[in-house]
Amino acid sequence: MASLPEELKGKYPAKSHAKRVVEYLKSKSQDVKGIIYLEGQKTKMIEDNDGTAPFRQRRYFYYLTGCPLPDCSFIYDIENAKSTLFIPPIDADDVIWSGLPLSPAEASNIYDVDEVLTTTELESAFARLPHDVKQVTAWVIKDQISIKPDFTSTDDSLVKQAIERCRIVKDSYEIALTRHANAVSTLAHTASLRAAKRAKNEREIEAIFLQQSIAHGCREQAYHSIVASGVNAATLHYQKNDEPTAGRLNLLLDAGAEFRCYASDITRTFPLSGSFTAESRAIYDIVLRMQKECTHRIRAGVDWEEVHSLAHRVAIDGMLDLGILKGNHDEIFAARTSCAFFPHGLGHYLGLDTHDTGGDPNYADTDPMFRYLRVRAKLPAGSIVTVEPGIYFCRFIIDPYLKDPKHAAFIDKTVLDRYWTVGGVRIEDNILVTDDGFENLTTAIKEVDEMEKIINGEAQS
Repeated sequence: MASLPEELKGKYPAKSHAKRVVEYLKSKSQDVKGIIYLEGQKTKMIEDNDGTAPFRQRRYFYYLTGCPLPDCSFIYDIENAKSTLFIPPIDADDVIWSGLPLSPAEASNIYDVDEVLTTTELESAFARLPHDVKQVTAWVIKDQISIKPDFTSTDDSLVKQAIERCRIVKDSYEIALTRHANAVSTLAHTASLRAAKRAKNEREIEAIFLQQSIAHGCREQAYHSIVASGVNAATLHYQKNDEPTAGRLNLLLDAGAEFRCYASDITRTFPLSGSFTAESRAIYDIVLRMQKECTHRIRAGVDWEEVHSLAHRVAIDGMLDLGILKGNHDEIFAARTSCAFFPHGLGHYLGLDTHDTGGDPNYADTDPMFRYLRVRAKLPAGSIVTVEPGIYFCRFIIDPYLKDPKHAAFIDKTVLDRYWTVGGVRIEDNILVTDDGFENLTTAIKEVDEMEKIINGEAQS
């Protein structure tokens, strides 16, 4: 069982988040007064059905409230630094089916806000705001409010940007949430390793991961799991998760539990038989080297594009040693031929979303090496980033390179043909950036000898 850290027994630090957001607003706009007004996600019904759709709280709202409840609103009086959360009132009909909701008094004990009222009091709360407050701006998020506050002006863009920027650097509470999500995910990944040899279908591994996550307190997943056996692992975001594993060499498991809206994002690739083939082990060793060398480059101020470039250079060296690539290292790098095998970015920010805010990706970049890199900046201390290099043998991606003389000159097709059944290998950890280096928040096993012992029943963890 992953025990809950002491720090997480206190309140989510919503007030300090609100103050940080206001500081950002003031750095971008003069005379920042008025209120921040946000609405949480609404209860939605399944189309043509009387049941409710799965609920996911708006992350901008959660960041300033720590409240996961549907149908809530929030006012932050900037000048007085006062936060007010509005929660749904008691609905007698709903109580019959769902039980009593949280009361304002109970919510005050749980959430880090100054006052809790019911949503029936929202209009009167607006009316009670001082006249001078209403003469300035209501800061809102476009398309996320159902009422328009009666203010002199409304800004529907800057507060969203402010929250996105503030979310990049995590406080100690957020780091503890991410660390705990990783601890639960590690238990689930380890259980998946133990089941590898007996599983007959990808869905069995997915079921084990889900069961372990829920059993240890993480009911939600941070994203739809990728459970890809054999050549399916060559598809980066494979989603079917329902094919037989018989005759397949490896399984790529990209899965992460979510804890109190904070994501983990972990990938492990392992041999279904309990032992890697020579070709699979050779590729795994290259990817592990890519990950370790890139991780050890991380510290506050490091340029993420340079770390991503390093991953490509390590991949090129490894594939030259195997004979998959041939020719001059620098010429291969300049030609971007390695993108045939490593087509995605090295990693992304992690937090309230799996692909968290603030990375400023440029998907219109004409350089294929950086087009899908989700962070185009220097990493600040306190940010959490994934490091997830991979090498894939996807015919759809590689065949055009083989037909292009510019790239074909660097690829030995005869050697390449021995590796198609490897499918793909990806290894992913969640890394906290510190002033003098990093902390790896992910403890799921990735060393080959340890993984194989667990799969073969020779280890207890």
